Amino acid sequence: MARKLKVFIKYLFFLGLGIFLVAWSLHQIPANQWNEFTGALKHARYILFIPVFFILTLSHIFRALRWKILMQPLGYFPTLINTFFAVMIGYLANLAVPRLGEVLKCTLLARYEKVPAEKLVGTIVVERAFDVLSLGIVFILAFLTQYEIIGDYAIQLVKQLFQSKSGGVSLRKLGIAILVLIVVIFIIRHWFQRFAHLKIVIQIKKIIKGIWEGLISIKNIKQKGLFIFYSAAIWLLYLLGTWIGFYATIGTSGLSFPVAFSALAFASIGMILTPGGIGAYAYFMAMVLEKNGVAYGIGYANGTLQWFAQFIIILLWGFVCLGLLPWYNKKRLPQQTPSTIH
Repeated sequence: MARKLKVFIKYLFFLGLGIFLVAWSLHQIPANQWNEFTGALKHARYILFIPVFFILTLSHIFRALRWKILMQPLGYFPTLINTFFAVMIGYLANLAVPRLGEVLKCTLLARYEKVPAEKLVGTIVVERAFDVLSLGIVFILAFLTQYEIIGDYAIQLVKQLFQSKSGGVSLRKLGIAILVLIVVIFIIRHWFQRFAHLKIVIQIKKIIKGIWEGLISIKNIKQKGLFIFYSAAIWLLYLLGTWIGFYATIGTSGLSFPVAFSALAFASIGMILTPGGIGAYAYFMAMVLEKNGVAYGIGYANGTLQWFAQFIIILLWGFVCLGLLPWYNKKRLPQQTPSTIH
């Protein structure tokens, strides 16, 4: 009961954060840009939802194929259809309760493919580790392709932090910053050693260890090249979907692929912060586009539409897969065992 209450409170917190970001982001739209925001939504090219639908659906299929590769060293070969169903139902569950989908998709596959759920947990850790690595690569590419925007902006922020009244570098501010950094590192290290028995410390260590083990576990994968191909394809399709999404609103159509790199990188952070990225996705998208000369109101409208498209795709496929999963497995030939169907 206590655990359920904890999960419920956590969900309310992040949902509340998402709703707050929606309200706060809308408040950030200048009064003279409000008509641009509403006009962008009113005159949007909603027809572009169709190619984005197929692009993101393909990315989910690649994700299912990648997950199948991770199960092969364990001696299990589930069908692609059941694996895809489990992935999409997991995404649907995540819209309701963050991280519930990871548990649910393992449970569903264990039920219909006779794969032990506890063995699938390790594959989820590997997936998440490579997603973190992939997102890091996207950030690096965004920095390299848009250095004049993101790089200069970062330098500008650093200068503002350490600039003296005369315009030069303030050695006092720089010294304080270095001292604070040293103290923080010392405190964290001491905290990890002194309170190693605490649940939160154990959990953090488990997460760090899990990510590392997930990254090095690729050596056990038989189809390494195919695994890397699927991982790259997933994020390339995300990138393509983001770029096509720019064409949905006047004022963002024609933006380049480098801008899409930056938008995807920061918007992905928004997907992590709140359930389904509500509020945060559109806000981060708007901030990146504003740095690229797009009015905040138009950028927020485009970010809202791109988020909504992903939300609808997950909602649609999630419910379709939820209905088809028992039907498909009921129709499967009884003489075929789950372990022999590829």
